[in-house]
Amino acid sequence: MKLLTVLSILALAATVRAETTLTMTGLHNCCGSCAKGITKAGMSVGDDVTIDVPEKSSTVTITTKKKGDAKKVAEAIIAAGYFGRFEGDAYEAKPSTAAAKPEAKLTKATVSGVHLCCKGCANAATDAVKAVAGVTAYNIVAKETSFTVEGEFAKADLNAALNAAGFAGDIK
Repeated sequence: MKLLTVLSILALAATVRAETTLTMTGLHNCCGSCAKGITKAGMSVGDDVTIDVPEKSSTVTITTKKKGDAKKVAEAIIAAGYFGRFEGDAYEAKPSTAAAKPEAKLTKATVSGVHLCCKGCANAATDAVKAVAGVTAYNIVAKETSFTVEGEFAKADLNAALNAAGFAGDIK
């Protein structure tokens, strides 16, 4: 009987201590300011969060006590202007419900919310934007909160290029 009680307590303790780990890969993280920005964004979710952000690494590991908190941390990092792909049991990508209709081309867009703390960030974002088919002009400057893009391009292509470079932002 005592053995059964001890085993039950150990099983309960293991369940209580269960952690959720989520790995984000492909994030833009060129300097200490980027690493601090990722950490600050993720820690805004709460104290029961651990974020491993090696400087100049594109991989970030998030550990939380609750499964839902890992997703919230990832969403906070994306809202801070970073983007990454997800690995782990805490995030499930939802399939797109958008109809596959042709997208109208933009001639000008303002992109805001992209993390641009230094020249390295601005250069990486510039490389991503200038690779988008139809883009003819852009004004990406370090430490600015937004930039414009001109030409004849698809919003989805611009977003995909920024995401591939590890950035997230709002395109209007």
